Amino acid sequence: MRELWELQQMQSLPLDAKIQMTRSRVDKWIETFGEDGVYISFSGGKDSTVLLDLVRNEFGYKNVRAMFVDVPTQYPELRQFVKTFDNVDIVTPKINFFQVCEKYGFPLFSKEISECINGARKYLINIFGQELGGVENINEIKAIVEEKPELLEKSLRENFKKKGEVMRTAKMLGWWTKENTIDRNANWKNRSMMNYESYKFMIFAPFECASYCCNAMKKEPANRYAKETKSVPITAQMASESKMRTRVWIRQGCNAFDAVHPISNPMSFWTEQDVLLYIRIRNLPICSVYGDVVTDDEEMGQMQLSDFAGMEIFDQGQQCLHCTGCKRTGCVLCGFGTHLPNEQERFTDLRKTHPKMYALLDVCKNNGYTMRQAIDWISENSTKVIRY
Repeated sequence: MRELWELQQMQSLPLDAKIQMTRSRVDKWIETFGEDGVYISFSGGKDSTVLLDLVRNEFGYKNVRAMFVDVPTQYPELRQFVKTFDNVDIVTPKINFFQVCEKYGFPLFSKEISECINGARKYLINIFGQELGGVENINEIKAIVEEKPELLEKSLRENFKKKGEVMRTAKMLGWWTKENTIDRNANWKNRSMMNYESYKFMIFAPFECASYCCNAMKKEPANRYAKETKSVPITAQMASESKMRTRVWIRQGCNAFDAVHPISNPMSFWTEQDVLLYIRIRNLPICSVYGDVVTDDEEMGQMQLSDFAGMEIFDQGQQCLHCTGCKRTGCVLCGFGTHLPNEQERFTDLRKTHPKMYALLDVCKNNGYTMRQAIDWISENSTKVIRY
């Protein structure tokens, strides 16, 4: 196990140091599995484009193959960009986004929050269905939860051995403690920071919410590819992207040699600014949907890159960089993060740039609700805002 301060210390290092640390981890990975026994997970996004350049050009492993999962609901520009590279295998998922949403639910808020919403709904329907004479109507269960919370707390305690379901339900109600126990009367000092009671209303939504799309459309094809080629992945995942990825780094570090599915994340300690700075310094081509990588001052027309030449503030990435186009790629209909202030324009931007893909919000359904109707329901029943 590692400590959070170690990661923070690594994240504060200059880019040159991070490149050398990434080299060391890639070298160890390829030394262990061989150049033919590894592959680069290449999404066409800016992070994996930097990783591909590092491995093949900076570190000299020219023959390491890459793998791209061709998801139809990704930006078509990504597919076109990926095809400009040599030695890239393209794989496809067995199920599409619409089928996943119809069967499991919409991907909303975040992967972990979606999992907790889905787990809590299943637990409540299962437990109250058995204990209260087959109550399956979600509104009836809502009334029970609100009127008799002590009954639910008793049920959670008695079923604690089902820790995954119990924990997700307790988190959704705000009853999970720092000691990993259940206490609906715990004060704020003892409550876990991973409680999601502000999303409690989603337990009783008329549609399902789930995180299964990533597993079905990306992880399954990737795992299938790894098994067929007998190789292990190198990915551009960074701990700064989420709390979940931070916890993964603390548990297994960059190179997970002993994991059930071995995986290397040699850029774990990089940040968004490191990636953008690398692109700027190397003049690295990236997918067109990102636009250009610029500073705030450059976009306002006040300064040029040459004005920063030799200045430590730019060399260290302290002069913030950003993309003039999309901030992130992946599935264009993914709702993860769209309730956050810096992500709320994602769907509105999609309407301007890819109107036909934007129209799919009215095609994707679950429980008779389209994704657009689900977003409207969220706005009507909570303070959460998702703009489209």
